Amino acid sequence: MAHSDPGTDDPLALRGVVPPTITAFRDDESVDYETTADHARFVVDRGVHGVFPLGTNGEFPLLTGEERRRVVECVVDEVGGEVPVIAGVGAPSTRETVAHAEHADSVGADGVVVVTPYYYPIDRDAALFHYRRIASAVDLPIYVYHIPSKTGTELSLETLAELAEIDAIAGVKDSSKDVPWLAQAADAHPELTFLAGSDSLLETGLEVGCSGLVSAVANVFPALVVDLYESYDDGDDARVRELQSHVFAVRDAFKSGGAYMSGVKTALRLRGFDAGPLRSPLRLKDDDATATFRAELEDLELL
Repeated sequence: MAHSDPGTDDPLALRGVVPPTITAFRDDESVDYETTADHARFVVDRGVHGVFPLGTNGEFPLLTGEERRRVVECVVDEVGGEVPVIAGVGAPSTRETVAHAEHADSVGADGVVVVTPYYYPIDRDAALFHYRRIASAVDLPIYVYHIPSKTGTELSLETLAELAEIDAIAGVKDSSKDVPWLAQAADAHPELTFLAGSDSLLETGLEVGCSGLVSAVANVFPALVVDLYESYDDGDDARVRELQSHVFAVRDAFKSGGAYMSGVKTALRLRGFDAGPLRSPLRLKDDDATATFRAELEDLELL
């Protein structure tokens, strides 16, 4: 069956595969902006439909404000105008989030992704205040990033309904892995674009109303996830299931012997794209884990 359409209120009509692109570092952990831009180019050249710098994979909580601004600039400079660039601008405070959003707007980002504020849990009124302030500060579409496991804030369907009334809110990137929540949210809000935020739920996300996939696996193997999306569009259910199964296996390999993020950058390195280390305290897989990982990816015929 064809995938769901983007939301009727989404000016970007986001659909397809939108990887949460990585931030590259040099060996001393300073940001390598050139390689960061090269990674956006790497995925765009392999068929993705948009890019999302400064998501979880972009290590945004580990960057300074200045570094974050320059990452957005270098990605917009590289692929802006070719595919939508939706920049992660979320921060614990409304003030800092607004500043990041205003900067992203000023340098040509097409939209902003705003994670619910993290560290301090927030209630409904705080969430509404936060998103209204950002909406009043910029003219860009805003995508709410829902990832309760990292933020401590779970948006109720009632709160989402109130957020949806803010004109600038164009969609939701859902990484809650709460399928009933996502299915009900998408059903209630055809005006919003929904993006599936977990590689474990690519097929499921498309089935319950997502028009796009924010996939970490697509940072390394973009063609694999684009194939899944296009096969879904073509109604080739057997192929979709086979590819989702393949993605499950890649995901398991990414997670073995270290953080998921270490899997992404280690796999990129094995593909011949060296994005450097992760920023401490995160770290790449060690030599033993990398050898096992390489064998797993070779078994999957990805290397």
